[in-house]
Amino acid sequence: RLYQIPFGMPNCEDEAEARTLYLIGDFSAPAEFFVTLGVFSFLYSMAALVLYLRFHSLYTENTKLPFTDFCVTVCFAFFWLVAAAAWGKGLSDVKAATRPSTLISAMGVCQGDGVVCSAGTTPAFGLANISVVR
Repeated sequence: RLYQIPFGMPNCEDEAEARTLYLIGDFSAPAEFFVTLGVFSFLYSMAALVLYLRFHSLYTENTKLPFTDFCVTVCFAFFWLVAAAAWGKGLSDVKAATRPSTLISAMGVCQGDGVVCSAGTTPAFGLANISVVR
């Protein structure tokens, strides 16, 4: 939800107050899908672990239970691949929206003749990149 993040744009005319701009974009859906699927996968794996350890005889005697477990596991694997791809795309969109050159081009004060604007810092996305690789 980048549209909720304000940043100050300096106003170079007559020492006036800085204007507040907001980032553009809402990339929360892929992240929420990724996290939700992770939570459901964890809960399912805990339930399967209880089934394997506590009710082992039920699992071995019933022929449909292992097949159902296999099908659910395959579905989770597929949705995990989809969620990781969606989160990867969402992260690349966040990177594009917060790129310093993109932010500077959105500032009207930086468009004047002879005005040089530069970014103070570059966003760090190391941990976010690792989350996609996982």
